[in-house]
Amino acid sequence: MSAHGGSKAIIAAFLANMGIAIAKFIGWLLSGSASMLAEAVHSVADSSNQLLLLLGGRRAKRAATLEHPFGYGRERYVFAFIVGIILFSIGGLFSIYEGVEKLTHPHELSEQWWWLPIVILVVAIMLESFSLRTAVVESNAVREKGQSWVSFIRHAKAPELPVVLLEDIGALVGLIFALFGVTLTVITGNPFWDALGTLFIGVLLILIAIVVGIETKSLLVGEGATEADLNRIIAAIEKGPEVEKLIHIKTLYIGPEELLVAAKVGVPHDKPLGDVAADINSVEARIRRQVPFARVIYLEPEVFRPAGQQQLSTEAVVLKSSD
Repeated sequence: MSAHGGSKAIIAAFLANMGIAIAKFIGWLLSGSASMLAEAVHSVADSSNQLLLLLGGRRAKRAATLEHPFGYGRERYVFAFIVGIILFSIGGLFSIYEGVEKLTHPHELSEQWWWLPIVILVVAIMLESFSLRTAVVESNAVREKGQSWVSFIRHAKAPELPVVLLEDIGALVGLIFALFGVTLTVITGNPFWDALGTLFIGVLLILIAIVVGIETKSLLVGEGATEADLNRIIAAIEKGPEVEKLIHIKTLYIGPEELLVAAKVGVPHDKPLGDVAADINSVEARIRRQVPFARVIYLEPEVFRPAGQQQLSTEAVVLKSSD
């Protein structure tokens, strides 16, 4: 799966969330709706998250150093994990606290501005729909044909698009919860529904934060190539005459767009060292053609002896130079 940062989707989500947050805060100040306050804080948290994703993408582009010889690509995973923490704490826990507070201490909606939260929420749903559409278009550019959305979110190596997708989906569902609570409160005159909508928003954000945390934790710990990419790499190693046998192989993403491949390959015991080196270069080039983001490749040559063949002497297994 090709990695992709989705900067367009991140910027679209940031602009939408900032505009929505301002409108929601105005709606909360005028109407006193708990759902509006929860949604306003949610939008501020989402806006901060998009800035963190952009910052992570920028820092990940730094050149490798002696201290970090494989570069800084995995910083994108670190910032995505921080996003999950912010969603859980600032978004989810605050909304639950606010919901419980309004259940125990009900707050009536303003008689003059009761209609404002509904208008703001309807407009916000339209803006969030646009943001989600942008994220879907960006994701479809890198999503493999026939791959489900659940699989894409679980297995994408670039964390930004899955995070933005989850945020936008969560924002839309949260807006529906808020609209549900505010509307029922206006109809019945009972602030219980507004507080209940706030609680639903908090639970939703915590669930999304848990999903984001689990997926980014897996990337931080270290994930290997997908099964499809691994099969392509193995085929690239074995398809030519250079390698007699692939003994073992390991892969690791050292960044969303950089895959490390390490393998031990069997070569004929009587082949000169210069020829072995040329063969390894050919195999590496073939791997990169099949999986372009396999950028760091280490192939260790090993003398290959078919099962049952007599043990070779030390002299025979030395890879001698053609010089």
